[in-house]
Amino acid sequence: MARPSPKSEGTSSMAIDLLSTFIKPMHREGTKFVAIFAVVTLVLFLIWEPLGWIGVGLTVWCYYFFRDPVRVTPTREGLIVSPADGVVSLIEPAVPPAELGMGPAPMTRVSVFMNVFDCHVNRAPIGGTVTAVAYRPGKFLNASLDKASEDNERNALAIRLADGRQIAVVQIAGLVARRILCEVREGTPLLTGERFGMIRFGSRLDVYLPEGVQPLVCLGQVMTSGETVLADLTSPEARRTGAAR
Repeated sequence: MARPSPKSEGTSSMAIDLLSTFIKPMHREGTKFVAIFAVVTLVLFLIWEPLGWIGVGLTVWCYYFFRDPVRVTPTREGLIVSPADGVVSLIEPAVPPAELGMGPAPMTRVSVFMNVFDCHVNRAPIGGTVTAVAYRPGKFLNASLDKASEDNERNALAIRLADGRQIAVVQIAGLVARRILCEVREGTPLLTGERFGMIRFGSRLDVYLPEGVQPLVCLGQVMTSGETVLADLTSPEARRTGAAR
């Protein structure tokens, strides 16, 4: 039997690479939603074809929203990575959620805002052990607003690092978000970049850095969950600033 030529093998490889650029694994949370969108789309086609094509677009968006791509996480000790895709919307001192029991001292809070087109799977900013998980019901204000940290529905995690220090990461519901999913509990060990939950649809994550640790990101910077370095526990570098170009 004739073997494929190197040229045909190269073409096949390119096709697979191109396909993987657009087709990503989907989080199991999205299966039922994509199925519902698909059924509604079939009904819309029966009613009027142009409506059906609108349904196709919405079904593709639904799949895209629940995508769960593989990420390559930097593994050097001390690195804190972004827990979410999105844009850095706030960097300021703030007291961690009281329900975590981390005390009244302000910590540097970095907020990453996710719009409805970002990947909404959340990842651990650093490896450690979950020492507290605290859910609190609340409002559904625009997650980009400062007061969303206090008023909105949220789920907060405290993570104890190997050196005994703690950081907090808080999932905050947004204007159209109606479910926060957290897949870990107290005592769960986490690796840096490991998936721990998601929020649907549109939301924000806050990371509270240990004392003396400066953020290495700027307001408006685009973040990639599990990949973008947010801070470095071992670095003496001062807080960064940025300028739009």
